[in-house]
Amino acid sequence: MMLDRARGMITALRLLARALRAPRPPARSLAERLAALPRSAPLAAPVNIHWDEHQVPFIEAAEDADVPVALGLVHAHLRLAQMEFLRRLSQGRVAEVIGPLGVELDRALRLFDFGRAVPAILDGLAAETRAWAEGFLRGVNHVIATAAPPPEFALLGMTVEPWSLHDLLTAARLAGADVNWIVWARLLRSRARLAPEAWRALWPRLLGTASPPPPDDLPETAVTAFARNGSNAAAVAGWRSMSGAALLAADPHLSVGLPNIWLAAAFRSPGYQVAGLMPAGFPIVAIGRNAHLAWAGTSLHAASSELFDAAALPLTERREVVRVRGGRPRVLRLRESPLGPIVSDGMIIRHARPLALAWIGHQPSDEMGAMLAVMRADSPETFRAALAGFALPGQNMLHAGRDGRIGHLLAARLPRRPNGPPPDLVAPPAAVAAWADPVGTAELPHWTDPPGGFVASANDRPPEGAEGPSIPVGFFFSPADRVRRMRALLGGREPIELGTLAALHRDVVASSAPALRDALLARLGPHRARLAPVRALASWQGDYAEDSAGALVFEVLLAELGARLNGGSPLGAATGAVWTSRALLAEEIAATAEPVLRPALDAALRAATRALRRWLGWGGMHRMRLQHHLAMAPLLRGRFRYAEFAVPGSNDTLYKTGHPPARRRHAVSYGASARFLADLAAPEVQVVLLGGQDGFLGSDTFLDQAALWRAGEYVTLPLAPERARAWPHHTVIAPA
Repeated sequence: MMLDRARGMITALRLLARALRAPRPPARSLAERLAALPRSAPLAAPVNIHWDEHQVPFIEAAEDADVPVALGLVHAHLRLAQMEFLRRLSQGRVAEVIGPLGVELDRALRLFDFGRAVPAILDGLAAETRAWAEGFLRGVNHVIATAAPPPEFALLGMTVEPWSLHDLLTAARLAGADVNWIVWARLLRSRARLAPEAWRALWPRLLGTASPPPPDDLPETAVTAFARNGSNAAAVAGWRSMSGAALLAADPHLSVGLPNIWLAAAFRSPGYQVAGLMPAGFPIVAIGRNAHLAWAGTSLHAASSELFDAAALPLTERREVVRVRGGRPRVLRLRESPLGPIVSDGMIIRHARPLALAWIGHQPSDEMGAMLAVMRADSPETFRAALAGFALPGQNMLHAGRDGRIGHLLAARLPRRPNGPPPDLVAPPAAVAAWADPVGTAELPHWTDPPGGFVASANDRPPEGAEGPSIPVGFFFSPADRVRRMRALLGGREPIELGTLAALHRDVVASSAPALRDALLARLGPHRARLAPVRALASWQGDYAEDSAGALVFEVLLAELGARLNGGSPLGAATGAVWTSRALLAEEIAATAEPVLRPALDAALRAATRALRRWLGWGGMHRMRLQHHLAMAPLLRGRFRYAEFAVPGSNDTLYKTGHPPARRRHAVSYGASARFLADLAAPEVQVVLLGGQDGFLGSDTFLDQAALWRAGEYVTLPLAPERARAWPHHTVIAPA
């Protein structure tokens, strides 16, 4: 073991030295980058690709079968290194790149067995889905075979390999990973440290089992769920819009980094007319529109997994060999149970007792085929039918039509559990009975043409009262701040224009903050009203603008109080693991006796005074750092960090800029990563990425949309090829 660690450190140091010695990738103009695109490919007919100044493509194809091939060319041209990292993570092949230090990560990833259902998926894959996926891979592999690889390959010593359908589907399973796993990993540590009676008392609070807050309009007007990989989305009915057609806005919330997870594209062929945002490396438009309908999803935060106590179950082993850079191959022994893999043997979810994972992702499903049908849907009915086989990741799917109709449905596959909260984090083996007959999208709730004239989704708990089976959709949800804010801004009867939805993307008011501020002011006492931080807090109304002194004081006070009241304790770690941690801290402050709270408040106020003097406003402390993922390695930040600036927003604002407890200057770790707008009366969409379209280091379009993002501007992506033909760049891909 000691020898392996030494080898791991040596390999890591060699990689760092290699990266530090390597020259910076040269600057590449847009013309140079486009010149690197192959001019022939395995196509049935010539394909025209028009490019705007941000390297956003419009694909014009005479044959439907040529669209996925052209998309494969585009994705590999723009994001091949990003795709390769995703492939290696999904297969547990990190040690091949970073050496022995990656072995334990590979063990944990392989325990989750992302490719487990892929053979069954391949066996049952519809011919249309298979043809689309294989066409995409023909395009990807043609770029791999004919173009120079991105700089990351040489920098990390990675080999260039062709992609298989198995690779693509396994990567898609990783992209559908359950966000609950993050919560479980944290809660299991706290559960092990707390006394049984303390855990039993805490568990219902963590679940937030109180009834969801009543909607401000009608039950049909807001539905959602999710946080860490969350999103906002809203649709406005035609009778509420100024154009007379429906409107749709979306901004997905994901980890912040370069290159962006999203890629903008449009394509037109006899059977497809689509524009929008695609997850890099996958041939689907996840947020977009066609001539009839626009769609967007937010994570449902679905309870699509379960941990089972496997201590009394018979266990077997499977053995897998991991290739290790700079070291000998390692044989991993991975334990299995009849209920699923023993994931507690890895570094992601650790536990003294063997815990088995049941996951919907270990069952076959066809999300790609579902999204292909969505891209052709023309009504609420065909939209819902398209998603009948969609299983993961569970989504709130919103739609808006040219005919003015709007709606929302839950797209997922879930165990048929009894309604109500689970009795504990770990289930007994007998609970596996709920997995025998899962509930699918066709049985889950849906809302169409709500009387309020809009639907909004922001990862809050879905409302009660919808038709569908009485099962729990999920257990850990986001606070209702964001959806309440959307309801407040979209409610009423006045006409709404697309600019109103664009304003949602930049709104930085936290709806619940003033009430908590008032509670803090009451505990601080009137005799402190003349202190600068208290004055700033008293005049603050929940606005997280860059120059807001009140937001700075509020966040520092809460962070310092949390650290002093329960910081480092199992209770504090448990409440900090869920997305309602702010509400749980507010309960803690309210319940704390004055003799205990007073010294904690005094210390927190002193810290807020120092922070206000140093940082002046929220943006002085709250920063956006745009950097390549390689900047996470020691010594490489200077080479791969490209921008840093003050940023508005917070964890609970519509413009989500997620952050840890604000005790010091910090960087946004996750939040809004792309923006999308559609007025179905106009033949176009508006999109913008946090960063840029091109993932190729040194490219002119690697970071060029960051300025648009900060200014609240967008890139126009047309549905019609006639408008794209006026773009400044054009390439013709001939049949090979």
